[in-house]
Amino acid sequence: MGALRILNDAICDCTACPRLVDYRQMIAREKRKQYRDWTYWGRPVPGFGDPAARLYVLGLAPAAHGGNRTGRVFTGDRSGDWLYEALHRYGFSNQASSIHRDDGLALTDCYIGATVRCAPPDNKPLPDEFERCSRFVEEEVRLLKNHCVVIALGKIAFDHYLKTCKRHGHVMPSPALKFGHGVEYRLPWGVTLLGSYHPSQQNTFTGKLTRPMFHAVFRKAKQSIERH
Repeated sequence: MGALRILNDAICDCTACPRLVDYRQMIAREKRKQYRDWTYWGRPVPGFGDPAARLYVLGLAPAAHGGNRTGRVFTGDRSGDWLYEALHRYGFSNQASSIHRDDGLALTDCYIGATVRCAPPDNKPLPDEFERCSRFVEEEVRLLKNHCVVIALGKIAFDHYLKTCKRHGHVMPSPALKFGHGVEYRLPWGVTLLGSYHPSQQNTFTGKLTRPMFHAVFRKAKQSIERH
């Protein structure tokens, strides 16, 4: 069994955060009206993608009726619609949508993770929940030995990727790197870190994040991979 498979099995079995366990299980029982015929996943959501990936995409946490329903990261919600459309456009995905775990989606040269693996109330994990879940990101980053470009979806993912690198023994750049949409940093250990606003409905419905803005980040990622 591969190391990432072992890690993902451990993620799926985690019950370290009582508040998150209660919430994800409650959502799985009560469901949303339009998904009443679904059997919700209702567990922590593992990473997904190509173990040999050079592109690592890091998000915040599963959506209550997205990943928590389907069991696959960024699957079954509007944020996922934006993400997989962009990945498909730049050759990282074989299809532009992600509906359920058995829809035939496959990623090439890309792996997707999250800073917290359970759906949190109001999409807001607590500091101790981030801390307990950090071991999964740390191990995921360690196992993705080929990753050389990271897209952090939102400031939280951006900060947590850097925190993970610090825990791995890397010396952080000074002054501290600042998150922003479209920022690009070549880190001293050879990884290119790109920042993007998260494709949440709050950002996409208000126009804070547009498709051209979002796609531009993935175009940069593709170009950066080609340069590495």
